[in-house]
Amino acid sequence: MTESISPEVSDRICQHMNDDHAGAVLLYAQIFGKVAEAKASRLIKIDPEGMDLAVETDQAPTTLRIDFDHVLQDAEDAHQTLIAMVKVARAQSQEK
Repeated sequence: MTESISPEVSDRICQHMNDDHAGAVLLYAQIFGKVAEAKASRLIKIDPEGMDLAVETDQAPTTLRIDFDHVLQDAEDAHQTLIAMVKVARAQSQEK
């Protein structure tokens, strides 16, 4: 069993995603958040039920909540879920 999703684990996941996978975070906003006009997005919180993003568009910045399709069990589940979601988002973005 890996770490539960504590505030510290959430902060670590968010920092990693924002620093190393900004393109994936933008796709989460565009595809799962249905904000196609998003220009930038930052992951600000992850918890077992979903993630919160700060999204920038040509209009005012906004916060967006994206629910997961299941309740995350631990940090490893979060890792695998985020990978699966970006694969789906990439496929859907290429269809457009």
